[in-house]
Amino acid sequence: MFVTAYLAFVVLAGLCVTLEITARRLNSSQATQTAVANPAFRRFQKLFLKAYLLALWADWLQGPYLYKLYRHYNFLESQIAILYVCGLASCVLFAPVASWLPQFLGRRQTCLLFCLAYSVCCITKLSQKYFMLILGRVLGGLSTSLLTTVFEAWYVHGHVDVHDFPKEWIPVTFGKVADWNHGLAVGAGLLANLFAEWLGLGPVAPFLLAIPSLAACAWFVLSEWGQEDRQKGASGDKNGPLLNPLNAPKMQMSTWARFWRSCLDGLRCLLSDRRVMLLGGVQALFESVLYIFVFLWTPVLDPHGPPLGIVFSCLMAASMAGSTLFRLATSAPYRLQPGHLLCLAVLLAFFSFFMLTFSTVPGQPRPRESLLAFLLLELACGLYFPAVSFLQGRVVPMERRAAVLAWFRLPLHLLACLGLLALHGEVSGAGAGEAGSGTRHMFAGCAGMMLAALLAVVSLFTVGRNDADLRLEGTKLEGEI
Repeated sequence: MFVTAYLAFVVLAGLCVTLEITARRLNSSQATQTAVANPAFRRFQKLFLKAYLLALWADWLQGPYLYKLYRHYNFLESQIAILYVCGLASCVLFAPVASWLPQFLGRRQTCLLFCLAYSVCCITKLSQKYFMLILGRVLGGLSTSLLTTVFEAWYVHGHVDVHDFPKEWIPVTFGKVADWNHGLAVGAGLLANLFAEWLGLGPVAPFLLAIPSLAACAWFVLSEWGQEDRQKGASGDKNGPLLNPLNAPKMQMSTWARFWRSCLDGLRCLLSDRRVMLLGGVQALFESVLYIFVFLWTPVLDPHGPPLGIVFSCLMAASMAGSTLFRLATSAPYRLQPGHLLCLAVLLAFFSFFMLTFSTVPGQPRPRESLLAFLLLELACGLYFPAVSFLQGRVVPMERRAAVLAWFRLPLHLLACLGLLALHGEVSGAGAGEAGSGTRHMFAGCAGMMLAALLAVVSLFTVGRNDADLRLEGTKLEGEI
C-alpha cells in the first residue's frame, strides 16, 4: 500500500494538470476578462484571498490525521465515533449562531473569532483527556460554521454594497477560491505527511502547523481588512462593535426577529417548490454519507500501512479531477447538462459504496480495491458540488438562499449523526470476530442512501424536464427544433 499510494498520487497529479490546462483553454468568459482588467477589483480580490486562503489552508491541515490522532491516544472506534458526532452536532447547533454573529459583532470581528476558536481547537489536540477532545470538537464545529459563512459575507458585502462592482463578477472570485482550494487540500496532505511521518513528529504535528496560518489570517483581517473597513467611512457597514451599549438589547432582538423570519421564509420556499425539496433531499442524502466516509476511510486503510497524508492528497486530487471534468463537460464544445452530471456523480458514489461492501469483508480485506473505491467517491464529489451549486442557483431565490441551505443542512447533519451513532452501537456490541462487520454494514447502508438519492435526482428530472431554469443557457428543451 505504501508504493500504491505514491503511484496513485503521481498518476492523479498528472491527470489534474492535463485536465486543468485543457479546461483553461476552453473556458474564458467575458465577465472574467473584464473583471481581471479592473485594477480596483483585483486589489479587493487579493485582499480577500490572502486571509481566506490562509483560513482554508489551516482547515485542510487538520484533515489527514484526525482519526489517527485519536487512535494514537488509544481511544476505541466507538469513542472516536462519539467525538465525530459531537463535531457534527455542534455544526447543527452553531449554524444559526454563525448567521447571527456577523450582524451582532460585525463581519470582521466574527472572522477574528473564527481564528481564535480554531486555534484553541488545535491546541486541545495536545491533550489526551476525552473531555478536552470533546471541547475541541465543539469549537471545531463552531469554527467550521463560521468559515463557511462569515468570510464570504464580508466579501459579498464589500463587493456589492461598498465597491459597487457588478454582481456577475462574484463568481470570478469564488471560482478562483475553488481552484486554489483543491490545490491547498493536496498540498496540506503532503505537508502533513512530511511532518507527521517523514520527520516523525506524530499525528498532532499538522494541528500545531495550522496555528501559525490562523495567526497570519487574523493579522490580515485585523490590519488590512481593518484599513479597508476604515476607508468605507460612512457607508453604514457595521464591521466594528456596537457603538452604543444601550442599543444592544434592541438591536439583538431585531436581529433575532429577522433571523426567525428568514428561517420561516426559507421553510415556505422549501415546501412550496417541489424542485427545491427534491434538490434538498439529494443534498442531505449525498453529503451525509460523505461525513460517514470522512470517519471511515482512515480505519479501513490505516491497518495496511499507507502514508495517510499521501492518501489524503490522492483523495483531494481525485476531487480536483472531478471538478475540472465538470468544467470541461459544461463548456462550449460539449454542453452537457449539470443535472445529467449530478446523476452521474450519484451513480459513481453508489458504485463506490457497493465496491466497499465487498472490499471490507471481515478477515478478507482488500485495501487496494478500497482505495480505488474512495478515489471514485472523491471523483464523484468533484462532479457533484459544482452541479448541485448550479441547480441551487437556478431554483432557490437569491434572497432566501441562505435560509433554504440552512434547512438543507439540518437533515444532512442529523443523518450523519445517526449513521455514526449506529456504527458506535454496532462496534460497541460486536464480538472479537465481528469487529469489522460494522464498517461493512455502514457502507451497505450508504449504498442504499445513494439509491434513494438517485431516485430523487430522477424525480427532479421528471418535474423539470422542460424547465429552462435547470439547463445551461443556450441549450434546447425537449420538443424544440
